[in-house]
Amino acid sequence: MSLSTADEDSAQEIHLPADIDWQMLDKSKFFFLGAALFSGVSATLYPVVVLKTRQQVSQTQVSCGRIAFSILRHEGFRGLYRGFGTSLTGTIPARALYMTALEVTKSNVGIATVRLGFPEPTAAAIANAAAGLSAAMAAQLVWTPIDVVSQRLMVQGGISNNKNNPNNLKNPNVSSPCKYRGGIDAFRKILNADGIRGLYRGFGMSILTYAPSNAVWWASYSVTQRFVWGGIGCYYCKKDDVSKENGGNGNGSFRPDSKTVMAVQGLSAAMAGGVSALITMPLDTIKTRLQVLDGEENGKRSPTIGQTVKNLVREGGWSACYRGLGPRWASMSMSATTMITTYEFLKRLSAKNQESLT
Repeated sequence: MSLSTADEDSAQEIHLPADIDWQMLDKSKFFFLGAALFSGVSATLYPVVVLKTRQQVSQTQVSCGRIAFSILRHEGFRGLYRGFGTSLTGTIPARALYMTALEVTKSNVGIATVRLGFPEPTAAAIANAAAGLSAAMAAQLVWTPIDVVSQRLMVQGGISNNKNNPNNLKNPNVSSPCKYRGGIDAFRKILNADGIRGLYRGFGMSILTYAPSNAVWWASYSVTQRFVWGGIGCYYCKKDDVSKENGGNGNGSFRPDSKTVMAVQGLSAAMAGGVSALITMPLDTIKTRLQVLDGEENGKRSPTIGQTVKNLVREGGWSACYRGLGPRWASMSMSATTMITTYEFLKRLSAKNQESLT
């Protein structure tokens, strides 16, 4: 793959490593290594997800630092990993579905758009958006029940029913005894109380949140990466021009090393992740509330989307829909950076013909 940056009298060509499509992958190696690599990524970022979830279900505005301090004080370090076992169990099949749908869609749509006459950059953006959309929808079939269970476990030590505790941060052993003994117990109780619908609570909101978010992210990532490489090309183009003016020989091309490629991918992913987090934050807050806060304890029916929005606005105005934005922004940016660098590394490790990549 190569990109060209033109500047009137000169042009700079950037030679990038070859793209790896679905047909070029060793599938068994791809899924086995993917499960191991992404499990490590999930373990690293999980505490940020716990903090984000606690902020979203809190009935008042509480800082991320205060929540973290409360968890460490009352629940210990293990409190930052509540529900992680359940989450990890679902991450492996969900990631497998996600990566399969992503690569198959991107490959097929990419070929189809090029055949329809779209320019290569436009075809790449369309293919990435379609791939992100289909991947998110496929993964949510597995991930929503896991999300419901893991989020219930995340917050059961942090939600207090004591009206004199406005910040919901008292010692959980005193004000909010554990409701579930673990992932299996939570799964069984939710299934007994609400049936399959209980495990898929918020599924519609999850699709509305993650499908557009993934489409925006992958399209933004494709565009941003080209933008960054274009800037690098302009820099080297001017550098070549200066070299020629000083009697040197500009070679008109640049072949980045693996570290440079990884740095550009990480930067592009972080920028795309930040944009997606900002756009979809209200939807994610509503989804989390629907999945976590129900009426079981008070004998009431579970809240609707409309009631959830009204409750949020009543608690803190429209800004309440953005509770947890800081952790989610950080989580999505860090997750996007680690995910894309890990993903690209995984694809290169799983390629059938390693020699063709150099």
